[in-house]
Amino acid sequence: MTYIGQPVKRVDGADKVTGKAKYAAEFNVPGLTYGYVVSSALVKGKITSIDTTAALAVPGVLEVFTHENRPKTAWFDMNYKDMDAPPGSPFRPLHDEKIKYSGQPIALVVAETFELARYAASLVKTTYDMEEHETDLEAHLADARDPAVGVASLLKPPPPKPRGNADMAMLAADVSIKARHVHGPQHHNPMEMFATTVEYGKEDKDGKPYLTIYDKTQGAYNSQLYVAQIFDLPFSHVRVISPYVGGGFGSGLRPQYQLFLAVMVAKALKRSVRVTLTRQQMFTFGHRPNTVQEVELGASTDGTITAIKHDAKAATSQFEDYTEVVVNWTGMLYDVPDTTLTYKLKPLDIYSPLDMRAPGGVTGDHAIETAIDALAYELGMDPVEFRLKNYSEKNWTEGDKPYSSKELRACFYQGAERFGWKERNPEPRSMKRGHNLVGWGMATGIWDASRLFARAEAVLTVNGKLRVSSATADIGTGTYTIMTQIAADTLGMPIEDVLFKLGDTEMPLAPFQGGSMTISTVGSAVKQVCEDLGKKLLKLAGKDPKSPFYDAAWKDVTFFEGEMRLKKDPHVSMKLVDIVAMNGGRAVSETSTSMPNPLVSGKYSKHTHSAAFVEVEVDEDLGTVTVTRAVTAVAGGRIMNPRTARSQIIGGMVWGISSALQEDSKMDHRYGRFMNHNFAEYHIPVCADIHDLDVIFVEEHDEIVNPLGAKGLGEIGIVGMPAAIANAVFHATGKRIYDLPITLDRVLY
Repeated sequence: MTYIGQPVKRVDGADKVTGKAKYAAEFNVPGLTYGYVVSSALVKGKITSIDTTAALAVPGVLEVFTHENRPKTAWFDMNYKDMDAPPGSPFRPLHDEKIKYSGQPIALVVAETFELARYAASLVKTTYDMEEHETDLEAHLADARDPAVGVASLLKPPPPKPRGNADMAMLAADVSIKARHVHGPQHHNPMEMFATTVEYGKEDKDGKPYLTIYDKTQGAYNSQLYVAQIFDLPFSHVRVISPYVGGGFGSGLRPQYQLFLAVMVAKALKRSVRVTLTRQQMFTFGHRPNTVQEVELGASTDGTITAIKHDAKAATSQFEDYTEVVVNWTGMLYDVPDTTLTYKLKPLDIYSPLDMRAPGGVTGDHAIETAIDALAYELGMDPVEFRLKNYSEKNWTEGDKPYSSKELRACFYQGAERFGWKERNPEPRSMKRGHNLVGWGMATGIWDASRLFARAEAVLTVNGKLRVSSATADIGTGTYTIMTQIAADTLGMPIEDVLFKLGDTEMPLAPFQGGSMTISTVGSAVKQVCEDLGKKLLKLAGKDPKSPFYDAAWKDVTFFEGEMRLKKDPHVSMKLVDIVAMNGGRAVSETSTSMPNPLVSGKYSKHTHSAAFVEVEVDEDLGTVTVTRAVTAVAGGRIMNPRTARSQIIGGMVWGISSALQEDSKMDHRYGRFMNHNFAEYHIPVCADIHDLDVIFVEEHDEIVNPLGAKGLGEIGIVGMPAAIANAVFHATGKRIYDLPITLDRVLY
């Protein structure tokens, strides 16, 4: 009865396809009212007047909240931060008359129905004083500066200090290349739009209400912290529930403004309320920041890289210094004595960017891996062999730490074999299929394998069912299923007798789900609590001196088929349900904490690695690019569930195709507004764009990263794809395109 490593079907699948699974905007509570956000038409300036008379005259409209009449809240700087806030001063909805970015919420209409609120919102009239704005990163690169340093730097370290003398080494190089890479903003846009339903409960003796909040979030505890601090409420008064998330991709790591507005209204009106954002409003906050990168590489004629310079400049808001790890990956992949890595920010009149699947990783990897491919061609070397020639065994950006495990070589070999790389004609424009040019390209991928603190609870009931819980999230990655597998295996129980619950602040503390760290963090906590529960069961079973388990130690027993057994004699056993019965008819429970040991794990650099191989067809007349097939080989430690793991990598590969060929949030800098703010004009792949995608999981053992030996897979699938596609386009056409997305005009001209 081993579930770990098996392709177990999603335990939450039936609830999702039958509609039983509820999302934030689907929890109906008595007396519910509805809020609709009015967005600013201005990018920068201030509101001179806001007329709500016509909106308030609509029957069924309860109130229109603006900066002029909003309730007083705890607007203290120290209390406004959330767990993922970058340095700076977070945006405060309806705080004052100032406009900081296009689409900023300037009013909230509250009515008895959603339709009434939406209609009344169209009647709100606003006048502004306009100020000059800056939204064009490329026009202000010279003004970029070093980011502010804050707590977030612990998870997003700045670039390491320069190593050696890259300028001198570049001058001495036999061969060198220099390239400039630009990619525009991209928006997350998951299927579930941001929504919050607040149920207004009883009040305490001081008039402070108990709130039950159904929020679209990747971290229930983060939303609870945010609400409790801002509105000066005890944590016990704020319960956040988020059992299902219809996609997040990083946009749900921070509380969004609909949460603030919903709680504000509930407190002011003493009514339950729901605030849901529109698809267009989803384009007004948070995005992958547009970034300009310059990469310069030098090498000797034998193919040894001798110098690296990688510089990145990215956009942020005027009120927060949002940062990403962009250039550090270059130093992790290539251990070159003379390396300079730099990263700067340019504040613009936009909303703060947000982490977006593999933030900084997919951005930086595209630049370095296309540059590496270009240098390989200059040297006349096979791109795979060139990477193997310059393979790094340690991570100098973290003080020359060895990797806890690194099977990247196997990724290269197995990926190339599956793809058929040896059949490649290296000459650009040498391969055709009918009318189309055919190109093959590849790239390396790398991502963190982090682990944080988490708690979990396990309860074995009197009827022999195991219930495990932790306040983590499932954003579609399969968390419910994987945690159920871990619990079932640890206590040797049938998987149908195990229930895992998440997404509720009444459950044990867990960090938000992001950074591909949930399996490592929460999975370790689930394993720990089940082991601790097993030890408690052993103690119960061994109370009686006549029990065969009286003198048994933890190392002497095993759990199998719902029983506890002696390892030396598996015929000696007790059913778990019978052990629970010895507890006076009460369930047996345990709560445990899991966290990494920095004295051990701190000695190593912990990462996942991948190699992406891509074939494209390019229509030379039309400039269209089609990814006809792709293979990604992943070294991700122990694979807990190959079914959900493959789904994660395939999803990342699809997004890599989207990033390379389609996604681009277009801003008209005259108005400072994203113009293609809908799915009709913001292009993402459809089924016709996706063809043969294959995944290889390379065997990798890691006893350092966590007790499970597993690494997160949510982001490694996307990291190498855009560069591999760009390299394949060069092989097909002979034209090196450094900017993303690779649209037909860039291919043709």
